[in-house]
This record gives sequence, C-alpha cells and structure tokens, in this order.
Amino acid sequence: MGVSPGLAAPGTETELWVAARVGGALEAVFEAVAATRADTAALLSRAIAEGRRPVGADLAALRPALHRHLTEGELVSGAGFVAAPGLLADVPAWLEWWQRGADGGIRPLLPDLDPGRSAYSDYTHWDWFALPRDTGRRAVAGPYVDYLCSAEYSLTLSEPVHVQGEFAGVAAADVYLRHFEAAVLPLLRHLARPAHLVNARGRVAASADPAHLAGSLTRGPDFAELLLGGARIGAHQDMRLVPCRGVPLVLVLT
Repeated sequence: MGVSPGLAAPGTETELWVAARVGGALEAVFEAVAATRADTAALLSRAIAEGRRPVGADLAALRPALHRHLTEGELVSGAGFVAAPGLLADVPAWLEWWQRGADGGIRPLLPDLDPGRSAYSDYTHWDWFALPRDTGRRAVAGPYVDYLCSAEYSLTLSEPVHVQGEFAGVAAADVYLRHFEAAVLPLLRHLARPAHLVNARGRVAASADPAHLAGSLTRGPDFAELLLGGARIGAHQDMRLVPCRGVPLVLVLT
C-alpha cells in the first residue's frame, strides 16, 4: 500500500518544526561525513593521476580531519572511510576508522579482517555500506549494537564515495543512540501524538512512543520511496508521516 498525501491538521506546524530540528541535528553529522567523502575522493584521485592504484598508507592523509570531526562534532563518536573490497593494491579490505573513547581520547579501530578468523571481515552486506552503494544516496543505518567498533547501541550515517564514476567505498560517522536520543526525545515530546523516527528500512531510530521501541521495525509504507519525495507530508492508515527534510529519517505520528 502506498502513501497518500496528508491533509493539513492541527499541529502540522509543530510537526514540521520538530522534523526540521531532527534533520538539523543529523545534518551537522552529515557535514562531517561529506567532508570525509570529499577528502577521500581527492586523495584517491591523486593516486590514480599518478598512474597507480591507491594503497592503505594513502588513507593516513585523512587522519587530521577525522580527528577534528571527533573533537568538534558534538554527536560524532566514530568517523572514517571504509574501502570497497579490491580498491586498494596492498590489502583486500580496509577501514580507516577512528573513534572517541569514554575518556575523550581518539584512537584507531584495528579490526581483524581475515575471513578465516573474523565474522566481521565482510562488511559489504551491512546497511551502512550497502545502502549508499546500492542507492547512491546518504543513509542512516541502525540502531544496532556496533560489535565491530564500540559495542555501543549506535546509528551509522554514511554516504558513497565515487572516483571517476566508480564506487570506491563509503564515508561514515557513528552516533551513539543514547546521545541521539538525548538530542531528539525532548523534540518528540513537543508533539500532541505519540511519535517516533524511522530510517529508510522502517527501523525505529528513536521513539517517544512505547508501542514502537528503538531498534524495532515499523510496518507501513515504503519509507525509502517517501523520502525520495522530499518534505511532503504523507499518511498511511492511521499514521502521519513527516520526512525530516535533507536526512533519511521520517517522523511517524500514530
């Protein structure tokens, strides 16, 4: 069943305000992701211009900016670039990933990507990698327990990196769910109806509605299709659907 246009209703102005504020909170994180995407595309292009395939050591040039995003980004707990398999000449897979610890220190992620030993060696099926690769658009994945990086309940925001028209991997940033909830739950409680936020897969990213817990799935329309329509308010059965303009989340009121 598709999405029908929503009629103007009491509280619409507040709903749009809340959706815009949620979008603004995540847009600050996506700005860091976009900067990483641009930096990565530039350094990979330089390697190709030199007549060679890039190697893992080339990605070290990303580190000063990644450290800055982690230091200055209020919601950013991890940031980096995840290479498409086969991109680099010296390793089959690579994460140039840095994260901020509980003590505020910034340290690298050193994952075991040996397929013979690690269950996390193939990251290409995870939403934070697959959605940008398959759609060419930014994505919000999760929340999920991030066993690869922090063992925290997290969201991952990501965008595809392309070089000479070819997919090279994703630029991404992690946001701990507890930090995201602290930012958006006070906004959701402004609304007259129970509300929650879902990503393009319909997974609940944050909720002020006890009937829809964070991490659960909302049965409804094709949320990805709704997000392609921009800021248009929609309706599905008894739900009002308000896209958070600019970021791939939908405000759902029940």
